[in-house]
Amino acid sequence: MKTWQDNDPKAALMKRKRDLIVNAAREAFLNGGYADTSMDSIAKGAGVSIKTVYRHFENKDDLFIAVMQAACATGAADVPPAQRSWPGKAPRVGLNLAAVEYLRHALSTEQVALYRVVLRDAGRFPELGKRYSEEVIEGRNALIVEYLKRWSFPQGWRIKDIPGAANAFVGLLRSGWFEAVLLGTAEIEEKTLLQHAKTAVVQMLILIESRKL
Repeated sequence: MKTWQDNDPKAALMKRKRDLIVNAAREAFLNGGYADTSMDSIAKGAGVSIKTVYRHFENKDDLFIAVMQAACATGAADVPPAQRSWPGKAPRVGLNLAAVEYLRHALSTEQVALYRVVLRDAGRFPELGKRYSEEVIEGRNALIVEYLKRWSFPQGWRIKDIPGAANAFVGLLRSGWFEAVLLGTAEIEEKTLLQHAKTAVVQMLILIESRKL
C-alpha cells in the first residue's frame, strides 16, 4: 500500500478518497451487515474505482477495522486524554464519571449498530469478533485498568487481579438495563443511564473494599 508524505500534493487527495471510502463502508456495513457487503458496492457508494479501494485497504476486514476506528473516534467517549478529567478524581466521583462516559459511548446510535453487525456476522466470520474486541472493547477496558492501578495505593485497595477487576466493572455496566437496550426492549434515557452508572459504581466499590477482586 503506497503512502504519501504530508507535504506531498497527493496526500490531501488520498486522504479525501480514503475518508469517502470509510464513510461509504460505514453506511454499507451498518445497513447491510458485514457478510452481505461487497467491496464493489463500497466503491460504488464512495464514487471511486475498486482499484482505488484496494489501494487504501487490503481487504474487507482491513476496511471494517477502519470503520470501527472511525466509529470510536466519533463516539461520545472520544475525549482527548488531556481533557478527560475523571482519571484524576477519587473513586466515588471518578468511577462514576468513567461509568457515564462508558455507557454514553457504548450506547451511542452508531456503536449499538456496529455491535449488532458484529453479533450477527461473527459466527460466520470469527475474525470479526476478535477484531471488534481488540479495537473497541479492549481499548475502553484499558482506561478502567489504568484508573484502578492509579488509585489502588492511595485508596489502600488490595486488588489481586486489576484487569479482572476492570472486566468485573464493565460486566456490571453491561448488565441489566444496558443489555435490555442492546436487545431493543428498553429505551436509552439519560436519567436511567445515570442511575445505572451510579449503581454499578456502588457495587464495584463494595467488591473492591470487601477484597473480592
